[in-house]
Amino acid sequence: MTDGPLSGYRVVELGVWVAGPAAAGLAADWGADVIKVEPPAGDPQRRVFGALGIADQTGVPPFEIDNRGKRSVVLDLQTPEAREQMEQLLSTADVFVTNVRPDALERLGLGHDAVLARHPRLVYASLTGYGLDGPERNRAGYDIGAFWARSGLAHTLVPPDQLPPGLRSGMGDHITGITLLSGVLAKLLERERTGTGGLVATSLMRTGMYTLGWDIGIVLRFGKRETTRSRERSRGPLVNAYRSADGRGFWLLLLEADRHWPKLVAALGMSELADDERFTDAKQRLANSEALIAELDEAFARFSFDDLVARFDEHDVWWAPINSIFDVIADPQAQANGAFVDMTPRDGEAPYRAVNGPVDFGGREFRPGPVPALGEHTADVIAELALLRDRG
Repeated sequence: MTDGPLSGYRVVELGVWVAGPAAAGLAADWGADVIKVEPPAGDPQRRVFGALGIADQTGVPPFEIDNRGKRSVVLDLQTPEAREQMEQLLSTADVFVTNVRPDALERLGLGHDAVLARHPRLVYASLTGYGLDGPERNRAGYDIGAFWARSGLAHTLVPPDQLPPGLRSGMGDHITGITLLSGVLAKLLERERTGTGGLVATSLMRTGMYTLGWDIGIVLRFGKRETTRSRERSRGPLVNAYRSADGRGFWLLLLEADRHWPKLVAALGMSELADDERFTDAKQRLANSEALIAELDEAFARFSFDDLVARFDEHDVWWAPINSIFDVIADPQAQANGAFVDMTPRDGEAPYRAVNGPVDFGGREFRPGPVPALGEHTADVIAELALLRDRG
């Protein structure tokens, strides 16, 4: 998006896998000139299907969503020449984004203190598994380890006697990537006032803990928390998941229990529930939550999903479908609200669609630039640097 809100800014990314490239990828979506510096073997995310045992590496959506519209430059930073070229790149940049581990960066002369001493206007954006301080600052994390497991999130998803389910890849990475980018934008605003850049840092663990902040805050304040229960034993029967007669799942969203309860009773046409002394108010429904869930399971099993949707909407019952990925792709609301974007195919590729970023800017419609081949722009970018050096 050449006319995006970050048009005119340059981001240099030294990132691998997901979280760092995700932050820079959104910047590219929003118009920044993002130069992705890769080692000769490339970002390992390019070969993620191979890491999973899948031979076909053509078309890799997990790489494409976070790297579209960037320029790929191959630099072997183990060599003095490449380190000098990296230094020249940083001298042209507004932002440096990296999720390489701190000790490795320091060995390359790319630790934040050293880089900012040489380039004080630069915004240095660091994303790690566990933070820049502490004994585990160099521990590998991935989002499963640092965001989900170490932060407490995964444990909190299930009752304490159960292990968490398999978690989908990249979710914590994307949340942490957009967290880092929000810090970058704040630092760029500060630079407008002061003329000085500086360090912006986040970690998968800290972002996971912030995501779980309600629960952690309750424990910090009161020393205990409500244990996660199975849906059949939930203490929130009106904010719970259920199924229709034809097997479709949905979530009730009746958070204001006494206000919403009469609407649900009317939608189901079951006045006997309203008269049941176990369910007369929120306090009684909490005390008898398991019985109410059983009653609602039985009631919902008498109606098809479409029938329930019509009844809920007629009586202003708040709810949401539990969509599969296929459902959400076909969801008219997702389609109408710009959730998908037409990609720019490379030569020989068929047109295809992808997930859009989560932020819109004044109704702008854009098509992301193509996903760069490894080292595709090395010669062009090195030539640009040589031209700048000759002019300077």
